Amino acid sequence: MAKKNSNKNHCSFCGRPDSDVNLLIAGVTGHICDLCVEQAHGIVNDSVKNTGKSLPGFSLNKLPKPIEIKSFVDKYVIGQEDAKRYLSVAVYNHYKRLLQKDTKDDVEIEKSNIIMVGSTGTGKTLLARTIAKMLHVPLTIVDATVLTEAGYVGEDIESILTRLLQVADYDVATAERGIVFIDEIDKIARKSDNPSITRDVSGEGVQQGLLKLLEGSVINVPPQGGRKHPEQRMIAVDTKNILFICGGAFDGIEKKIAQRLNTRVVGYSASQNTAHIDRENLIQYITPLDLKSFGLIPEIIGRLPVLTYLNPLDKDALLRILTEPKNSIIKQYVKLFEMDKINLSFDKDVYEYIVDKAMEFKLGARGLRSIVEAIMMDSMFSMPSEKIKELHITRDFAMSKLQKSNIEKLRVA
Repeated sequence: MAKKNSNKNHCSFCGRPDSDVNLLIAGVTGHICDLCVEQAHGIVNDSVKNTGKSLPGFSLNKLPKPIEIKSFVDKYVIGQEDAKRYLSVAVYNHYKRLLQKDTKDDVEIEKSNIIMVGSTGTGKTLLARTIAKMLHVPLTIVDATVLTEAGYVGEDIESILTRLLQVADYDVATAERGIVFIDEIDKIARKSDNPSITRDVSGEGVQQGLLKLLEGSVINVPPQGGRKHPEQRMIAVDTKNILFICGGAFDGIEKKIAQRLNTRVVGYSASQNTAHIDRENLIQYITPLDLKSFGLIPEIIGRLPVLTYLNPLDKDALLRILTEPKNSIIKQYVKLFEMDKINLSFDKDVYEYIVDKAMEFKLGARGLRSIVEAIMMDSMFSMPSEKIKELHITRDFAMSKLQKSNIEKLRVA
């Protein structure tokens, strides 16, 4: 047999000739078939899993401490001190949970999933993205607005874990210690307290489906999407060690908070109790009871034990956001013009004008980018083709460009 196959290429590991395998990969002095490659891959994976290390190369002394995490986030996110502290502690505790296998006692640390409440443009998604820059675990950001119950048009709950697997390059062990940020969680609130003959497929139905993910269980995840490829092999993912951070604007929840705070509206004691309440920022008094009144079911609130809030941005905060962070909007435009060898500069009163307009449009920090884009659009279109090497923006220039644009239609009455 050896002489008969001596003229044919064969696998140096199992001895199969190229006619008996799908693919034969040539090396310097031998060959390996696809079957041996697949088997070797399984052996390597099993070896890695059996090492018993949740975070290879990490120890408690090397973990970034909460103060260090917050200091890093401070470089990119202005204000929101409470939210930064909650997130920093949650991420630090998440690392410690992953290292818990090394401890000898029987105390099991439960994960502390977080829910962040804040109006649009206050920095919920930015906080998650910034923390992702310094983490050694995979982080994915998903949108809850597209989720529906299984069997309806939209995405299944399991698609959340599919995204996490993609970030982790389909390494299940790595994905099982990741972080998931679910944005727009308020959009899956229960639509009505009254029972209905129709199913709330994108509201309470999604919340019920999220329960098993948040609490921790083994989920069969379709790697390519559930309904389009029903014949594909499922991947089992254990969500016990995945940290979930949820964020939402919860538009109108201030009314629920105000109703709860003003339970007594008559009498001397009522005026005493409400005198110290900051009515301009009611979101800071939010409790799980307010989330329930808004439409989140008690079961999902119980699985998001850490509740924090983001303050609405005032003029000073918007002014700092415009210029101070490492990736501030002004620095981004200066860099864009610098790539065309154009020196871009601004008068200080231009910043104040941009912030005043952002406050007028009530779009938070997102409004700053829209306004600056409207001011700079004509210059960005024409100047790369001209020989001008310097551009200075004055308040009058900014006003004239903004008046020509359609951004005034964003004005909120």
